[in-house]
Amino acid sequence: MRKQLLGVLAAGVALSLVVGGQSAAEPAVQVSQPDPMLAFLPPEARIDWAAVHHNRESRKQARAAAKARTAGQPLAYNEKEAAGAQGGNDTPAKAEHVAGFGTGRGKNPKLTLTGDLATDPTIPAVPPFAEVNDAIPLGSDTGVPARGRALHTSGTIGDGPYGSGGDGSGDHDFYKLSGGTTGVYATVGTNTPTGDLDTFLASYDANGVLITQNDNLVGTTDSRLRVFVPIGQDVYVMVAAAGPGAIPSDPMKPGTGKRAGTEGLYDLTIATGDGQADEDFFSVDLKAGDVLGASAAGKATRVMVHDPAGREVFGSSQDISFLYAENSPMPAGGNAVADFVAPRDGRYTVGVENGEGRYDVTVEVYRPGSELNQRPEVLSIFLDFDGARVNTRIYAPEPGTGGNRDLSPLKKFLPGWGLTDADENAVIDSVVATVRENIEHDLAAKGTNKRFAVRVLNSRDHADPWGQPNVSRIVVGGSIAESGIQTIGIAQSIDAGNFGKEETALVLLDILSSPAAQSSASLNRYITPASNRVAFIGRAIGNVTAHEAGHMSGSWHLDQFNEVPSIMDQGGNPKVMFAVGPDGIGGTADDIDVDFTEDVLNPNEGFTGVEDTLNRTAWAYTRGSN
Repeated sequence: MRKQLLGVLAAGVALSLVVGGQSAAEPAVQVSQPDPMLAFLPPEARIDWAAVHHNRESRKQARAAAKARTAGQPLAYNEKEAAGAQGGNDTPAKAEHVAGFGTGRGKNPKLTLTGDLATDPTIPAVPPFAEVNDAIPLGSDTGVPARGRALHTSGTIGDGPYGSGGDGSGDHDFYKLSGGTTGVYATVGTNTPTGDLDTFLASYDANGVLITQNDNLVGTTDSRLRVFVPIGQDVYVMVAAAGPGAIPSDPMKPGTGKRAGTEGLYDLTIATGDGQADEDFFSVDLKAGDVLGASAAGKATRVMVHDPAGREVFGSSQDISFLYAENSPMPAGGNAVADFVAPRDGRYTVGVENGEGRYDVTVEVYRPGSELNQRPEVLSIFLDFDGARVNTRIYAPEPGTGGNRDLSPLKKFLPGWGLTDADENAVIDSVVATVRENIEHDLAAKGTNKRFAVRVLNSRDHADPWGQPNVSRIVVGGSIAESGIQTIGIAQSIDAGNFGKEETALVLLDILSSPAAQSSASLNRYITPASNRVAFIGRAIGNVTAHEAGHMSGSWHLDQFNEVPSIMDQGGNPKVMFAVGPDGIGGTADDIDVDFTEDVLNPNEGFTGVEDTLNRTAWAYTRGSN
């Protein structure tokens, strides 16, 4: 099932959710695509990946414009392993130690690592493929990964009939990758050691639908992308010159570029699976609660963090810093970005891989956001059941979307579950109790954070504190039609260290209260006469609410299909998030307790490693010691 889902996500399917709960009297609202990493989506959701990529670019630009680096020169360290060599620091156990880095007295919290990734000697070299290969039907068959896991080859942009020596529309070289019987990720990269060529890479499915693209690796004009090749399907990778003519108007037809750009020779590497690729590891000493960020630039396109036992606790091949809180100080803008919160004092490692040539890695470490203030403070999470006005532009930054939206209160949705206004207090009690159990009780019981301090407030029992310092809110109410956001839940950011302590998350109730046949994420699908209806509805909503709080306190999605139920499981397996037990009925004695846990990061989102979401959330709500 996961392989099929990976193929769907990678292929860029663009269908929308069914918008339920909108009456004819309600005005139509432009509906936007939420970022799947921020959202809790129902299983039937289909992602408009073009909109997602556009939103992410908008976020990246906004973050780059607003980013304010802290003062101070970083500690500089150059790897000792000789350039072009392997074996010296290729495992966490052989990591080169960097002294003087950290948050302790006399330590430098900023570090720049430089080094060189050697060429993988096991990848076979093949001669250049023949022209003309300027469209998908003419793509050169690489045999990767169906018949071989990798290859090195070379090519020329400008040597065919569409370069500057031909009609000038621009040369595009297409290479075919075949998924075979298993489906696999392929990493494709260009290298231009000589000449003026500035490469551009893109991948398409067999019908010409754009999947991914990459212009420049950070710090170079070369390109690299990672693409999933589904079982039994073909993906076509295109090499072109960067610029206005990089994307042809019709990838199925040659000669449909806009104009010839830079031209010249390029080397191309296509690789899948495990080989003898160079990896470089560096160790640093961290204190419990340290918030570590790493961003790789140059030829490295993957960054990893390992704990003192050698376990990978975060691996990334993408720049996900656009999802950080606006005022997060964490490093950003590289080919790959990772973040991590240390659960205990110890020696951890930062590693880089997936590339050939020079790289530099920015590594920074901070204490959690609440410890940066001059005096201790208590952080508040305000649950708003009364309806609220929310500027949804914080979730959809592209022009023409978002704006002030009025969201209906919880009680409007009670009839959808067969409840009345008289049941409202009992449902609120159940939601609040669930959130408090997951956040106040479970995190306090962790025991490693003596200065843990957070309180869960709600609109029924407390005056509205929204707008005050150190208050984040979660609006429990509203619909897709009202908000314009196609989701069940969404957070404003994923904020390791909780530096943005005044954010808003939504838990929309239209899908959850829809008829059982309309959505597999409807709570009505799990309600029978045997159900304790109020307890089940409150606990399910409370778990989704805690999930969004988990994002705002720094946790990413976990694997929703394995045997470990977790509050941070990605949407797609709602039965677990709703705590439905083995009998398949919600609100019965065998219902499960879903908590913040340690589990595998969600592979559908491109991460690897084991994430301790309980630890991340606990340190997000620590008080400073001053």
